[in-house]
Amino acid sequence: MAKLIIEGGHALKGQITVQGAKNAALPILAAAMLVPEPVRIANCPRLTDVEHMAGLLKALGCRVAWEEDSLLIDAGCARSAQLPEELAGAIRSSVFLLGPLLGRFGAAEAPYPGGCDIGNRPVDLHLKGLRAMGVRVDEASGRIRCQGRPKGGVEIALDYPSVGATENLIMAACGAQEDTILVNPAREPEIDDLMAFLNGAGFELRREGSSRIRVRGGRQGRSTVHTLMPDRIEAGTYLVAAAVTGGRLLVRDARKEHLSALLTALREAGCRIRHEGTDIDIEGPERPRELRRLVTLPYPGFPTDMQSQLFALCTVAKGTSVLEENVFENRFRHGAELRRMGADCDVRGRVALIRGVKSLHGATVQAHDLRGGAALVLAGLRAEGITVVEQAERIDRGYADLAAALRSVGGAIRREDS
Repeated sequence: MAKLIIEGGHALKGQITVQGAKNAALPILAAAMLVPEPVRIANCPRLTDVEHMAGLLKALGCRVAWEEDSLLIDAGCARSAQLPEELAGAIRSSVFLLGPLLGRFGAAEAPYPGGCDIGNRPVDLHLKGLRAMGVRVDEASGRIRCQGRPKGGVEIALDYPSVGATENLIMAACGAQEDTILVNPAREPEIDDLMAFLNGAGFELRREGSSRIRVRGGRQGRSTVHTLMPDRIEAGTYLVAAAVTGGRLLVRDARKEHLSALLTALREAGCRIRHEGTDIDIEGPERPRELRRLVTLPYPGFPTDMQSQLFALCTVAKGTSVLEENVFENRFRHGAELRRMGADCDVRGRVALIRGVKSLHGATVQAHDLRGGAALVLAGLRAEGITVVEQAERIDRGYADLAAALRSVGGAIRREDS
């Protein structure tokens, strides 16, 4: 168990560099299973979820090793298609291995995936798509068993633009002999990063407009080097940290085209924002303005992974803000914890009404999930007195060392591990 201890009242100032994207790393690590030759994943963040995925690859027989900020994976010696219960149950992203294992071996077996408790995240769309590719899928005794090499020559229409299902199905389609077309795929930039890795590894994938992805069949994987895109959620968290504390940060390696919805919201809150190349310079107001209505949506809409951090910002805004969560139904648990710090907020189903207060006060709070935990840290940076965020190991799933990063720009924060 870990906790973060924060002394509030210090405006953040300086520059901070964003690491490689967690949400790009996990499916790309899984996709390495499709390549029977060594691959190098550069700019790879050392997160607990990444370590879990690396552990799963090792359990399947792959050779995996760190070399500075690169993860080297050799799946040529992989032999097993069965994911171990304990490792696979620890992270949601274990489900990403179904598609690559089917594409490589024509079989896959896994327990239902774990991860943060932020609501119902069914794998129905993954399995429906695999069945459309001719895979036999059996769900029994808490496990998913898949048999049969994916068949191409099909067009699969997704009922919802699910990121995970899109990624899983394009990886499965790489093992087919004929073309596969996905209709209504997700548009997140992490999917394009996965496609860039697969194209570099000898497969052939392309978007056809915004509503279709075509995967060419009959391609073989080969050795490649791929550098991960920067983490837009980590970048967004730092931008909100500056806004919450009334500070000024230069966030380096942050792609503005991936953050347009967030930057619009921060300008509405009164932030001054400038960007040049891959750097974003943000200056927060003494006290932010309210966000009249912010709705989470699939990309390019406002990302659900930034809702919690904006919630923390709204607790100290001048007026009343309304946040609507349309992706996960259980993603407002941080609201109750923020009330311990003096926030005035009500949650009714998928809508949060937040009446901003002049100041928060320190308290002991619990990180129920990754992004909610980050929101509590941001609130602690603004609050008067000492805030203790317990279960901070959940924050490690998405930030390599959030405390050290915030200390480097003036945050008074330290970590204790029990």
